[in-house]
Amino acid sequence: MMIKKNRTSPFIVLLLLLALNLSVITQGSAQETPQRERRVSAPTVATPQQTPKPTPKSGITPTPQVAATPSLQANAPKTVEELRARIEEVLRNPELASAQMAVKVASLDTGRTLFEENAGKLLHPASNMKIYTVSAALDRLGPDFRFKTSAYAPSMPDASGTIRGDLTIYGRGDPSFAASFNNGDYYKAIDDFAARIASTGVKRIEGNIIGDESYFTGARIGYGWEWDDLQWYYGAEISALTVDDNSLDLFVKPGADVGSQAIITTGPVTPVVTIVNHVTTSARGTRRDVKVVRPLGTNTIEVSGSVPLGLDATDKGFVGSVAVTNPALLFVYMLRSSLASKGVTITGQSQTIDARGRNGLPLQTNSLVEIASVQSPPLSFIIQQTLKPSQNLYTELILRALGKSVSPNGSGPEKTTADDGIDAVKAFLRVAGIEPRDQVIQADGSGLSRHDYITANGTLELLTYMSRHRYAAIFRDALPIAGVDGTLRTRMRNTPAAGNLHAKTGTINAVASLSGYVTSAAGEHLVFSIILNNYPEESTARRVFIDNIAVLLASFAGRS
Repeated sequence: MMIKKNRTSPFIVLLLLLALNLSVITQGSAQETPQRERRVSAPTVATPQQTPKPTPKSGITPTPQVAATPSLQANAPKTVEELRARIEEVLRNPELASAQMAVKVASLDTGRTLFEENAGKLLHPASNMKIYTVSAALDRLGPDFRFKTSAYAPSMPDASGTIRGDLTIYGRGDPSFAASFNNGDYYKAIDDFAARIASTGVKRIEGNIIGDESYFTGARIGYGWEWDDLQWYYGAEISALTVDDNSLDLFVKPGADVGSQAIITTGPVTPVVTIVNHVTTSARGTRRDVKVVRPLGTNTIEVSGSVPLGLDATDKGFVGSVAVTNPALLFVYMLRSSLASKGVTITGQSQTIDARGRNGLPLQTNSLVEIASVQSPPLSFIIQQTLKPSQNLYTELILRALGKSVSPNGSGPEKTTADDGIDAVKAFLRVAGIEPRDQVIQADGSGLSRHDYITANGTLELLTYMSRHRYAAIFRDALPIAGVDGTLRTRMRNTPAAGNLHAKTGTINAVASLSGYVTSAAGEHLVFSIILNNYPEESTARRVFIDNIAVLLASFAGRS
């Protein structure tokens, strides 16, 4: 799916590839397909239908993390001097004249620096910011940390199965109520939680069902996020009570005849969102033209344009994932529906409450009974689901969980849970020997903020520290692998980097980055950081330069 548009320049990319004796493979795209969905004809909703399962929503932009990949290399560099010269050739390409590029490469075996340029300059990291957040969380929280979600009531159900009072669902930031953790099923985690509540014997709740997201304080969006990011899944609102990535999968397919209304389906099913369908069916062979607008602060999604007749079995039509406002309410509605299917009646309303509604204090549980709870998978698994697909929301939840670990009762009205998390990252970096003031300016957890800055120096130092960390293997295994998985699955295939290079990608407009580990052809373990800023061409073109350098490192036949 293509939502943010960058200027494409195929001619420039072709010239670049020819100059470097590289070839380009065909681009692929990852699309989410739902397990359950609904038909929508504005504003009516029909019966849910079964559809294929989705892959996880991911990335810092809505464009697939796919780049032109080198499949042929010139002779591998055999000395450090030759390696430096070859990297210089990439950096001196005329196409990069107006851009800024920082590169640093060192040996983990000898500690020697093989190459560096602009390594001390502060540049936008995009999703390379996730390395900092996840490293600190893994160190502080540990790989066995689990998020917990609780159901509280005034008492356990009585002999008739009745609870007299509200059912409060208290979230602590668990990201795993999502299809990406449950084999593509939007509802499994919610259904499992509902089953635990129903297993207490409750049949009737004479009160409201309240989604309590007060565990986190502060805004639901990150500082420095741009307004046009907020419509899409990668800019989804942050809530302590999160479900299905706080977004709605949207699918647009042609109707039966030319001129008829197109069919819009969504997943999961929810009455929280209204779909306004202005999409028509056009003639076979015409261009698909779909526009999606969700006005800020609303849960009305307006879809217009046209889709042509003639989809084959491999064409799923237009696919998009739109962020939901007040996602805690989405959680409540889904849970209420699941409880009803298990014979639990709730007489009151569906409500939510945040930290402002509780005057900045978390839920006071002294007079309540925890009737059921559920825990997430361990952090070691969650960080894989975070770093490999580059999932922004999960990183923000991890940052806030980190903040709560250092300030469980909050640090005062002047600081948010995210602020506490950033302070925890800074404290961790100092232990790692990195002075944040000189190397890192962190505004959010994920790198979506345009106020984030890092240096290649600091990133290399962090990656070097994590290579010796007690959880080094867990951290390394969570990174995307070139040509294999995550945001690197289609990059650097058929090169020495494939199956070898473990690194975190990063992409926002005019920015691309790649930092991680690779083993050279001579068997030397290298660590590297490559950050490109101010290059506004289409993202594939930006990645070509970075991948060229990465493949050179993997093919390096000499030693430091």
